[in-house]
Amino acid sequence: MSGQKIVVLGTGGTIAGTSAQAGDNIGYTAAQVGVGQLLAAVPGLQQAARGVLVAEQVAQIDSKDMDGQVWQALALRCAHHLEDPEVRGVVITHGTDTLEETAWFLHEVLDTRAKPVVLTCAMRPATALTPDGPQNLLDAVAVAVTPGVRGVLAVAAGEIHGARQVQKVHPYRVNAFNSGEAGPLGWVEEGAVRLVQDWPLAPGVPALNAIQNVVNAAAWPRVEVVISHAGASGTMVDALVRDGVQGLVVACTGNGTIHHALEAALLRAQEAGVRVVRSTRCSEGQVLPKPGDALPDSQGLSPLKARISLMLELLH
Repeated sequence: MSGQKIVVLGTGGTIAGTSAQAGDNIGYTAAQVGVGQLLAAVPGLQQAARGVLVAEQVAQIDSKDMDGQVWQALALRCAHHLEDPEVRGVVITHGTDTLEETAWFLHEVLDTRAKPVVLTCAMRPATALTPDGPQNLLDAVAVAVTPGVRGVLAVAAGEIHGARQVQKVHPYRVNAFNSGEAGPLGWVEEGAVRLVQDWPLAPGVPALNAIQNVVNAAAWPRVEVVISHAGASGTMVDALVRDGVQGLVVACTGNGTIHHALEAALLRAQEAGVRVVRSTRCSEGQVLPKPGDALPDSQGLSPLKARISLMLELLH
């Protein structure tokens, strides 16, 4: 049986941001308030944890600047705490901009079959007149202590999302996340979880190998995302190949279609040994592969998440 400790790992973001004027929700500086101070400012958080609440600062950045070094440190701290029998779950405070990428990365490398990792965030800084961070923290902790919870999750604006589907869809409003056509896993209402889908499946044993690869990573494989659009050319792809790129994810139009000039360059890249994967730039649905496709598809992953999976494959 899991213990009664909830560990909150801070990485910065808007939830830890401050502005000179309390009413300014866009002219703030992210990652200014320490995670311990954030927790102390939320009434009822200790009671919501139903046990010991521990804060640890892993990074202090604006999540637009998230990189492999922070991912590595975050994954190792998560793995360390998940192995502790006293820990019931891990909560991560994160910026909104790259939350979906971090969530998918952690899903791919952590064993969360028995304990959850819950990412939360805010669209308004801590100094806002009505900050959303405190409620999101309360909700994230409520999810983390829910019996049977598992997987890597994102909690914001009262909604619970799985790592595979979650996506930031709005640059300003408080409810900035959704899970597309799949919908949320459930909601947090007055501290109680109302689940409408089952908790997501965790990758399990493969994650044990993945985390070891992350531990041993001296450098991250270079994988870039390119977009197919009207009038696209292959110039950028050819330049990236010359510059030593190891993988390319193309955000395709429609059902994995690519402008002919860009496609020719991607086929040249693949022949040169660069791994190429197709995703779709459509916000819903996924590429349906056809027999004889020259370029493999992302198996339903968005371009950004397909990039992470390809990085991890190349790392292996």
